Amino acid sequence: MELLVLAAAAGGAVGLGGTYAIMRYRSSDTRASKQAHEAAQEREPPVKVGSTYEFGVTEFSTHHSGDRVAVGKVEGFVLFVEDIPGGLSTGDVIRAKVLSFNEGRTSADATFVESV
Repeated sequence: MELLVLAAAAGGAVGLGGTYAIMRYRSSDTRASKQAHEAAQEREPPVKVGSTYEFGVTEFSTHHSGDRVAVGKVEGFVLFVEDIPGGLSTGDVIRAKVLSFNEGRTSADATFVESV
């Protein structure tokens, strides 16, 4: 019986330690994301409205419109690309024209021009 109680206590301690590690990791990840966002707000965007840029697709999102958009970065600056073709995949290199900045100028909306 004592062995069972000790095993349960050890299992609980391991579970709490794991939970603490996960929460600490998430907190660190959240903190890094917030710092990157704040840094982006303080600098001028490396892109201009009306200009075309070439970059790799890092992921897909539904962003503001609810439609599927490609996400990529130019010098660390996030672009959300609309009007993408159906066969586009993560890692594909595309060209997109910047249409507008978001309110804080930390990202921009763009439209698909072509696959490279």
